[in-house]
Amino acid sequence: MQKINAAITAVGGYVPDTKLTNADLEKMVDTTDEWIRTRTGVEERRILKGEGLGTSDMCVPVIQQICEKRGISPEEIDCIIVATVTPDMVFPATANIAADKAGAKNAWGFDLEAACSGFLFALTTGAALIESRRYKKVMVIGADKMSSIIDYTDRQTCIIFGDGAAGVLLEPNHEGFGVLDSLLKADGSGRQYLHMKAGGSVKPPSAETVANKEHYVYQEGQTVFKFAVKGMADVSAELLERNNMTGDDIAWLVPHQANKRIIDATANRIGLPAEKVMLNIHKYGNTTAATIPLCLYEWRHELNKGDNIVLAAFGGGFTWGATLVKWAY
Repeated sequence: MQKINAAITAVGGYVPDTKLTNADLEKMVDTTDEWIRTRTGVEERRILKGEGLGTSDMCVPVIQQICEKRGISPEEIDCIIVATVTPDMVFPATANIAADKAGAKNAWGFDLEAACSGFLFALTTGAALIESRRYKKVMVIGADKMSSIIDYTDRQTCIIFGDGAAGVLLEPNHEGFGVLDSLLKADGSGRQYLHMKAGGSVKPPSAETVANKEHYVYQEGQTVFKFAVKGMADVSAELLERNNMTGDDIAWLVPHQANKRIIDATANRIGLPAEKVMLNIHKYGNTTAATIPLCLYEWRHELNKGDNIVLAAFGGGFTWGATLVKWAY
């Protein structure tokens, strides 16, 4: 039987209009533009403003863009997977809400939570659905409204995160293009360093948890940084080695946009120069599950059919991984 790969056939992206600059943050917390830029690489980030707007509202334009580019109706989508840690509600899934809003009446779907590695986990899952031969059009979206869970009096976290969404359409391919390999990892013992304290079944929401600011991102920055540098770099190198490739075989590194120093360390480890690394952290900050697909969206005109690209991420929990893709168009 002929091998099927899951090829990326279209890309879409969305960021809100409202900008939150380092100058704005200087007025909110004890920090400076220089301090933020030298330690993270972030200059500004986008914030979703508006009553009643959530993560699904950023997914809808992504779905619409992808359908328009591919020349299909939303009703032709078989499945929608949304990687997010900021769902509209605990249930139903943001994927289902976005499908309803976008008119994807025939799509089943679900949310996947792996923090900043969410898009890679969702991409691998979506690829498996295509490879099963049961589904022909699977949409994978990374989307997060991080502003909804950030404490803007905490200078450790508020300088890093922003809001955004982006995604891809996966379709069957018989010519060797698409998702070729993934190496995904998880270590739940890392949860103590990066998590949200309350809101789950262990510590349900209460007046006390809200008063104690336990519904915001909690991060021990230095510890997470050390794990992320090693995790992203190691897994990317291992992925290339397992596929008998070197940095010379790779057209682009598409790294999770958490911190420029982590990105530089990963590129150095697999021998890629800066001009082969997609970087937009300065414009959008860390949009969690949306960073990698936002890069693909912004660089879509630079990508050529047959390009080998490595996607790499590290997220809270801990989760991390790398995926090898041969670009299909």
